[in-house]
Formats: sequence, C-alpha cells, structure tokens
Amino acid sequence: MERLQGMQSTGTSMDFVTVPQTDAYAAQIRENLKAITLPDGFKIDLYAVVPDARHIAVGPQGVVTFVGTRKQNVWAVTDRNRDRVADEVKEFAPSVEFTIPNGVCFSPDGFLFIAEQNRVLTFPAAEFFYESPDVALGEVIKKGNLVPTSEESFNHTARVCRVGADNMLYVSLGQPYNVPPPEKSDLYAEQGIGGIIRMNRDGTGREVFALGVRNSVGMQFNPANGDLWFTDNQVDGMGDDKPPGELNRATEAGQHFGFPFFGGGSVRTTEYESKEPPAGARLPEVEMDAHAADLGMDFYTGQSFPEEYRGGIFSAQHGSWNRTTPIGARIMFTSVAADGSAGDTKVFAEGWLNNNGEYLGRPVDVAQMRDGSLLVSDDLVGAIYRISYSE
Repeated sequence: MERLQGMQSTGTSMDFVTVPQTDAYAAQIRENLKAITLPDGFKIDLYAVVPDARHIAVGPQGVVTFVGTRKQNVWAVTDRNRDRVADEVKEFAPSVEFTIPNGVCFSPDGFLFIAEQNRVLTFPAAEFFYESPDVALGEVIKKGNLVPTSEESFNHTARVCRVGADNMLYVSLGQPYNVPPPEKSDLYAEQGIGGIIRMNRDGTGREVFALGVRNSVGMQFNPANGDLWFTDNQVDGMGDDKPPGELNRATEAGQHFGFPFFGGGSVRTTEYESKEPPAGARLPEVEMDAHAADLGMDFYTGQSFPEEYRGGIFSAQHGSWNRTTPIGARIMFTSVAADGSAGDTKVFAEGWLNNNGEYLGRPVDVAQMRDGSLLVSDDLVGAIYRISYSE
C-alpha cells in the first residue's frame, strides 16, 4: 500500500488472472438466457463471464467496467472491439489485497471508489491504470475504521457506495444482526451502522446521513432532484409474506427509516414492538414482495429505451433464501412521478427462477451503459448480462 501511494512499483507479476469468455460455460449461460422474458422489443445477451459478479461501476470514459465481489477480487471487464460483448475479464489491481470488495462506484471525474468490509479505497484514473498490476490509490478510510472492529461481521457486510452531486461519498453500513439487541443502539447510531454515512472524498467530514436501515445493498441519486433512493432488506423469520421489502427515498440528511422498530414497511418487529419508533420515521416509497431480496438499483437516464422507462428505476431482486415458495430473481421497474415520488412498480425481466423452484441465476445489480443499454450482474452464475432495445 505504501509503495503504491508513493507511485512506486511493487514487483507484482504482469501475469494477470483472466477469465475465459468463449468456452462451453459461456455457451450454456447463453442457452439458459432463452428462459428470460422481457417486454416486447427488448433482448438479453451474455456480456461477460465474471465470477461472483456483484456490483457494477461503468467507467465514465467508457473504457472499462469494474465489478465487485463478496470474495477477494475486483474484475475489470473490457469490450475492446465495441461489439457489445466483453473480450477480456481480468483481475483488477492484483497488487492490492481486498476483503469483500462488493461496493464499486465512480465519481464523475473518473475516481473509482471501492467499499470493502471495513475499508474504503480510491483509485484515480482507474480506467487507464487498470492495464498494470500496480495502480494509483488512496485510502479514504483505513482498514478497521469503517466500522469498529468489534462489529466486523461476516453478515450484512456487502457495502455499496455512490458519489453525490455534493461531491461527497455515500456508503451504506448494514448492521450484523437479523434484529440488533438494544444495547447496540447508541454505538450504531453514532457510527451509522444500520444506516448510510457520507464523507468528503478524502474521508474527512464523516457524518451519519440516514438511520433505520437494516441492510441496504443498492442506492442511487435521482438526477432530476438529488434525492437518494435505496433498497433495504427486511427482517427474516416473520413468515413467508411479511414484512415487505423496501425501496426508500431520502429527501434530506437526518431521516430515520424505521428499523429495528419496523421489520419492513409498517410491520413491527417482535423485539421492539413495545418501544416507541422515532418521531417522523419514514415508510418506504415502494413495498416489494417479502423476502425477494431487493439489491442493486439505477436510474435510467438513457435514450435507447422507450419513453416510459426514462427517469425511472431499475432494481434487482436476488431471490429468497428462506421462503417456503421461492420468489424473486428478477429485474423490477419503478416509474418516478414529476414530484419525485414513486409511481407504479412492475416486473421487467424474469425467468431466472423456473417453475421447479430452481435458480438459473440470481441478479444482484443493474447499471446503465453509455449506449443506453442495461447491465445486470449475477453472482450465482458468475456473469454480466446486457439488456438492449430495438423497435
């Protein structure tokens, strides 16, 4: 780390780990995609084989797309000949040891941020340094300082990040429990655990932006008015059909979104049903199906999709793990009204969960490409798909 920060070589091998893109595994993924249903005019294709693919950051220069994982790799995905299929998938920054580098996001001026389990790094000009094993980097938050090490958990530590129009970095901090014990309340409120924090891009000025968030693994700013929207995963073990999943909207700093007093929507948790919720606690803009596991999301600002999709939200449902009848594994679309509130929500793409209750894939994140097409990650299959439209 010190050598990289000093712009010095580390001696890391130039023999990158790469992922084959033209073998039988890729061919079978393409075969499975025939089961996916979309509205008329849309089609889905395999963009890249990317092991453990989670959150997606499309480079603002259009050179390369970065993909995080819940393991130790960040992948650099390049379509060199611009045929809308990736030619190369290779390990990003092999000279850096990552721990659950799930959250990847770009600033408009080309800085890549990676939010790990308990660290945040930044990579200036990542789209151009990625060809080398050594990359320019900075520590936004040093390892062990994102959350107290006493709260460093294997559970709910897939962070996500975004850079807002205020040029501040926003990071979600899922709390480790299904429902946290009351004795954790003060510490979590102070640190922003079970919430969203924000800071200057160099890590200074850290503050808690929102609380009452159980485990958000997807957020994006509405470019029309600056509101921060985010998904949240509800409490487990309350039944197949409750509580609902959430799509939330933060209109200003300091708002509370109900957890753990509410397990999802307006459904009270057993553990906190006798306690008074915070005054003004906000209910979700959209209640999603219970246990569908709503994760990554993005606003659609492109021009290639029909008018009805422009300005709306695409979001990924990972699929249930503890529901008697599985649900989810699909892409949802939510329209956004002129006043900034949510309109209708409907299924946009489905078929990854077949009639036998078998998962053919588990979508994680969505991200818009510069050409207006939509990328979808899948950490079960280990792939990135591309959804495009033609009349």
